[in-house]
Amino acid sequence: MTAYIVSYDLNTQGQKYKCLTDKLEAYGTYWHAQGSVWIIISSQTATQVRDNLKSCLDSNDELFVGKLSGEAAWFGYSSQISDWLKKNL
Repeated sequence: MTAYIVSYDLNTQGQKYKCLTDKLEAYGTYWHAQGSVWIIISSQTATQVRDNLKSCLDSNDELFVGKLSGEAAWFGYSSQISDWLKKNL
């Protein structure tokens, strides 16, 4: 299983936030880090994750899916979130 960071901008038009949220939560192991930033755990490739989420996007929206290397640093999150990150990255 791989950790991916997913970031998106829905630039007006249809803005299908619920569609994206449902698809991201369907990965089962996820953290909604900030506004439009999620970390998910999946056996899919980054391309497969992107393709899965694309159906929620309009042609003017932006989406980034990147594999996380396991090294990370953060500040200001609860111990529960810090524990989740340590376990899943």
